[in-house]
Amino acid sequence: MFVKKLSQIPVEAVSAGKHTFKQVLIGAPEAPNFTMRRFIIEQDGFMPKHTNTVEHEQIVLRGRARIGIGDKEFIVEKDDVVYIPAGTVHWYQNISPEPFEFLCVIPNQEDKIQIIEE
Repeated sequence: MFVKKLSQIPVEAVSAGKHTFKQVLIGAPEAPNFTMRRFIIEQDGFMPKHTNTVEHEQIVLRGRARIGIGDKEFIVEKDDVVYIPAGTVHWYQNISPEPFEFLCVIPNQEDKIQIIEE
């Protein structure tokens, strides 16, 4: 058991993205089944097309983004819930003047990320 302050958790840049940052809120060493992460995509930021070997469960905290999941595109905003199956191509593009933020929960399994070149 523990309680943390969000402001005390390190923020790191996501190297594959532009103006994109991540915080690992609860990680594998702390919890046996799931990792909880917070992503922040600043104005004009994005994460490119990629796949992961684990599923993603997400909730949008603020902002708006265009996201691609498989061959479909969606506009998502605060309080939208997103599910991305393992192995599915997906990407994110902030389309608002404020940061686009979401929580992402993934299983604590090996996660291989593959960037899809266009």
